[in-house]
Amino acid sequence: MKGTVMDEKNFFREVTLRICGSLEIEKALWECLLYIRQFIPASHMAFHVYHRDLGIIETVAHATTETGKALSIRTPISPKARRQIEEQRSVRVRLIDRLGDNAVTRPVARQLGALNLSAIVMDLVLERTFLGILSVLNDGENKFDDIHIRLMRCLNEPFAIALTNSLRFRELSHLRDLLADDNRYLQDELRKMAGEEIIGADFGLRGVMELVRQVAHLDSPVLLLGETGTGKEVVANAIHNLSLRKDGPFIKVNCGAIPENLMDSELFGHEKGAFTGAFSRKRGLFERAHGGTLFLDEIGELPPEAQVRLLRVLQEKEIDRVGGSNPIRVDIRVIAATHRDLEAMLTQRRFREDLYFRLRVFPISIPPLRERIADLPALVQHFIQKKSRDMKLDRLPMLAPAAIDRLMAYPWPGNVRELENAVERALILSRGKPLTFSDIRPRACEQAPAIQPELKQTESPALDIVMARHIRRVLDMCGGRVEGPRGAALILDINPSTLRKRMKKLGIPFGRKAR
Repeated sequence: MKGTVMDEKNFFREVTLRICGSLEIEKALWECLLYIRQFIPASHMAFHVYHRDLGIIETVAHATTETGKALSIRTPISPKARRQIEEQRSVRVRLIDRLGDNAVTRPVARQLGALNLSAIVMDLVLERTFLGILSVLNDGENKFDDIHIRLMRCLNEPFAIALTNSLRFRELSHLRDLLADDNRYLQDELRKMAGEEIIGADFGLRGVMELVRQVAHLDSPVLLLGETGTGKEVVANAIHNLSLRKDGPFIKVNCGAIPENLMDSELFGHEKGAFTGAFSRKRGLFERAHGGTLFLDEIGELPPEAQVRLLRVLQEKEIDRVGGSNPIRVDIRVIAATHRDLEAMLTQRRFREDLYFRLRVFPISIPPLRERIADLPALVQHFIQKKSRDMKLDRLPMLAPAAIDRLMAYPWPGNVRELENAVERALILSRGKPLTFSDIRPRACEQAPAIQPELKQTESPALDIVMARHIRRVLDMCGGRVEGPRGAALILDINPSTLRKRMKKLGIPFGRKAR
């Protein structure tokens, strides 16, 4: 090898073509190694980046005679090694006889299994800017000499350019993937939430909305309590939209729908190669929610191990990816929800007490539909409009006489979600006819009086109030018109004279009195 007469210009040209021939830095570095080792006793080559503020050397690419790999091995170094780096800045190319004896190279060489090898280490500098480090490790049999150092010294510029281009390309690709991933995720979430609003904010949910407005602008955790189907996600979304984080993501996590063996990966993400099937780095849902709100639905389903990690996130604002070695800061606001009795779960040791009190900073109880039955007419109208739009119906169907009465006499154990499904089912069965909800039967309230199409003197005053509110709402939609093609009587599917009698009984003005 030493007897080979070399043309240094040709050497520089061939190495430059190889190291700048691909944006896949691991491939370019491998091609270089295979060429360079014809003239220099090299068996390994690696690119490193020194993060001065963190005191970390990151190995970003490593090549052997067999292959090249893109990496992200972040190695902390000692204060002594950090001082040594600053002191040797003027020496751009250094020969290290044994990597294990040098304070700077020892921890990095340990990661690469090269403690007993020697190396040529070159700082990569362009326009007086320190960009990274190239290390060329020997084959374990032959030593480097002055000729080898001179050959490597002339390669500073092409290696510096290649490393810079690769890092910038990698960053752009990462940002592109993040944007595409976030866009897909947020579009899905927006489609799910499209058209959702707080029905009953001025009536049955007035107290809930007052609490929402009090806490929305803060970052305090909120715990939503209520039966299944009461609209906890809608309330969580309202908190987010009224907060300073409204321009950030709103990420929903159904804690009961994630398999336990995938819980950590889904919530906290994983590094490439962390486990079988982890072919690339993946951000978890906590990272997706950075700068926004994370909604943990069914928090009572969270397994004990995940509860411990969630508590750390709430306290430290940090997460660890599966297979990762460095914590990641996250800026999130957590809203949790459950239909379970968490206090009973505490006594059974199925939920951590410290996590419970950390989440229960500001609890909000959402009443079931049977306790805010006054909101039912508005909810029915809302779901008729929403489902008719989803089903692409030409016109909104009308309600049959006594349909509202029938619905209000039902206890709705499935709450608002059951009502939404009932409206959708009625629309499917109606075939253009008025919605009767004939399949809805009073349940768990056998002593309820039979429902008649006309109001009787013996009916509950509360029902009169609800009926009056519903009629007024329809009148507002019709501009106060009682009969005719656009009148309230047509929408309510009731005779105009019957409607006027009912309005008179309920004290609702019409005609000139309404002006």
